[in-house]
Amino acid sequence: MSHPVSDPSPGRATGATDRLAVRGLVFRGHHGVLDFERRDGQDFVLDLVLRLDTSVAAASDDLRDTVDYGSLVDQVRAVVEGEPVDLIETLAQRVAEVCLRSPSVLEAEITVHKPNAPIQATFHDVALTINRSR
Repeated sequence: MSHPVSDPSPGRATGATDRLAVRGLVFRGHHGVLDFERRDGQDFVLDLVLRLDTSVAAASDDLRDTVDYGSLVDQVRAVVEGEPVDLIETLAQRVAEVCLRSPSVLEAEITVHKPNAPIQATFHDVALTINRSR
């Protein structure tokens, strides 16, 4: 019985689990369900972890073959600083959609931290992590 041999050539889907992480992005947004959150805004901290196959970019040494994380950060900033939403779930989903626009990205893990959430207790952080894939 013959077994299929995978083609290791660049550009072929190999189930690669390369990961690109951009952590600790801080942007000011006006998200939340309370009036003062919308009015005054607050800082949100985001972590982006993207799963992609970097073999094509490694072979070509060309930025067009991978994720331009500088441009991606600008797009994420526009989401966070843009149209207010009530829930960090909605914010995380919108950020994931931006990340998945890049054809190189197979999966996006997005964590939205809301360190100044209006909670009547001492706490370090409130964070939501979502995973989305194409």
